[in-house]
Amino acid sequence: MADMFFADGLRFSCKRCSHCCGGEPGYVYLSEQDFMGLLEFFKMSPADFEKKFCRWVGYYDGSEVLCLQEKKNYDCILWQDGCSAYEKRPIQCSTYPFWTCLLKSREEWLSEKSNCPGIDSGEMHKLSEITEKVILYERNVPIKKSEFADLVQKIEKGN
Repeated sequence: MADMFFADGLRFSCKRCSHCCGGEPGYVYLSEQDFMGLLEFFKMSPADFEKKFCRWVGYYDGSEVLCLQEKKNYDCILWQDGCSAYEKRPIQCSTYPFWTCLLKSREEWLSEKSNCPGIDSGEMHKLSEITEKVILYERNVPIKKSEFADLVQKIEKGN
């Protein structure tokens, strides 16, 4: 983010077009915080939630990580005329479009505008808010398959 083209803020308001929620293949990685929030929201056990809503996918470091499933049309499994778990939606979703890769340069930001009509319109977001979302996004580490059993055990013990 060396460019800092957004030092004076950026305009963004979600238009509820759902493009970021489906229509083409993608990944919504789940961190421990995401997983816990969704378990609470759906009032499900870890095993039941994993079976109904999740899949394991290859990650950049060669590991397998937990990810939400997609429907046959590539919509997110949680999408039903809006996010069915909006209050507990994953951090990856709640921080869009303030992702590191989209804030590398003004060109990247404007390029994403072709996918998102909310970019460069509506509410002005201050640098402090953008920075907060970037930090959340960057710290949001997906659950690795090799760590999942320990996480489930921790949840079931109530720790």
